[in-house]
Amino acid sequence: MVKKEDGQSLVEFALVLPILLLLLIGIIDFGRVLYIHLQLELVTQESVRLGGLGQDDEAIRAYAANHFEAGDSSKLDVSITPSGSTRKTGDYVTVSISYPESFLQPLGSASIPYMIETSSTIRVE
Repeated sequence: MVKKEDGQSLVEFALVLPILLLLLIGIIDFGRVLYIHLQLELVTQESVRLGGLGQDDEAIRAYAANHFEAGDSSKLDVSITPSGSTRKTGDYVTVSISYPESFLQPLGSASIPYMIETSSTIRVE
């Protein structure tokens, strides 16, 4: 007796396809989040450098907002310690930037919220 198995491969492929697509979306979206994190790290390092050169807090915040190109710069939360009025030569200034992002964003409401946080410290000259 010969069995017909014409649709077996199609059924197996239909069962495995969602898992493969989720894996592919995850890899691509992880790369996107990693890119945002790396650019945020670069912006943080350059912003703290301005603080080390004696710039005020508004100049540091403006630099961070103007040079962050990986997302919406209005969502950036920039905190600077100590504040510009109390900084003096020899102190250490720290700039911390956080940016809300979501992992697996193509999945819509099933995406995972993720806060990207970077900080950098330098001595004021």
